[in-house]
Amino acid sequence: MKNFHPTGNCPIRDVLSRLGDKWSMLVLITLNANGTMRFSDIHKTIEDVSQRMLTVTLRTLESDGLVERKVYAEVPPRVEYCLTDTGGTLIPHIEGLVGWALKNMDTVLEHRRINQQHE
Repeated sequence: MKNFHPTGNCPIRDVLSRLGDKWSMLVLITLNANGTMRFSDIHKTIEDVSQRMLTVTLRTLESDGLVERKVYAEVPPRVEYCLTDTGGTLIPHIEGLVGWALKNMDTVLEHRRINQQHE
């Protein structure tokens, strides 16, 4: 029997907790689709994320080595974000999940509707 204990180094818990938030996968998919982007362009692409949450998400992805942040010594300073090689290796897996969601969303929504009627 495989155990998934909350203590110690459980890669499943650790990685999924970082990527399973509301914005991380959207940011990664956005950077993959558009290449290197400035903060304001990412924010325009994902309109419903607040600037604060986008900042937190980008910092988290950067600290995990999935996104690279480059600051250019200009006035005003220019900051650009792109996927790292490691971040790029994650994209096929996210695309697989997105494909599954697109294929199965009608079924999932139907089950939700049925279950809400029984509550």
